[in-house]
Amino acid sequence: MIPFDYRRPEDAPGAVALVAPRPDAAFLAGGTNLVDHMRLGIARPELLVDVSRLPFDTIERLPDGGVRVGAAVRNSDLAADPLIRRRYPVLAAALLAGASPQLRNLATTGGNLLQRTRCAYFQDATTPCDKRVPGSGCSAIEGFHRHHAILGASERCVAVHPSDMAVALAALDAKVRVLGGKGERVVPMTEFHRLPGERPERDTVLEHGELITAVDLPPLAMAARSAYRKVRERASYAFALVSVAAALSVKDGLVVDARVALGGVAHRPWRAVRAEGALRGAPATEEVFRAAADAELAEARPLPGNAFKVPMARNAMVAVLRDLSAGGAR
Repeated sequence: MIPFDYRRPEDAPGAVALVAPRPDAAFLAGGTNLVDHMRLGIARPELLVDVSRLPFDTIERLPDGGVRVGAAVRNSDLAADPLIRRRYPVLAAALLAGASPQLRNLATTGGNLLQRTRCAYFQDATTPCDKRVPGSGCSAIEGFHRHHAILGASERCVAVHPSDMAVALAALDAKVRVLGGKGERVVPMTEFHRLPGERPERDTVLEHGELITAVDLPPLAMAARSAYRKVRERASYAFALVSVAAALSVKDGLVVDARVALGGVAHRPWRAVRAEGALRGAPATEEVFRAAADAELAEARPLPGNAFKVPMARNAMVAVLRDLSAGGAR
């Protein structure tokens, strides 16, 4: 590990002021992703600014009925919070499906959103990777890509975003609050992460030096009937091959509203807007659910080694929607 300086600022503006002018500086909170990358030689910050003790570790109700989750709230605390479990069960379930208990005790809300891909080629500094070294090529396209993207990829990168929590937040229309040198701004969760395009090295729309301070959950009544399903290669600590976060509102046998997001299939949490459009106003039947899933996956472009993800995503979406329409999944 390379030598680095370490600072612990007293407030958020002080943290931003330390990182923003230095391209070689990075924020440190739980460290469950950044420290690993430093050990692997992928990340080489020369200044770490510790934001773990800033006052962003609370979960509070908002005047509009929503909930604000501080960026420093630990994943384990968020998953166990009674308000979250009651009003946003999809979020609690997604958090419990991610990582191990030990990691959830360290990982933070803000850090979870900023974790980088677990693509083996990204984590191997001896192989070409456009995300790690722009212009070097994507080793996964011709290599091992079982876990890689089927939607929204480019010739530059086929990696997927690893977060479970972010998939649930995308389905819930959460908003991310960030503080930078120009002040505070709010970014919709569905716009926070980027598709790779020609610049896969950029995971999010954040500018260097911008600090996540909180995530706002909307007062979404239908979120009380929501669920998260994760398909993975083993029951314990493993990243998703495919995951589905969904909330469903059904009245008199018809879908009034639906929110669906997919994980493990794209460079960012994939909001299934085509599926949602096909569901609204339609009968809450398995036939409709399957047609909605097919509409979403029509533009999937799998690689030879991950074509199985298309039927897997279809079946997972149908299963979650079927359970929610019957009132079974919470």
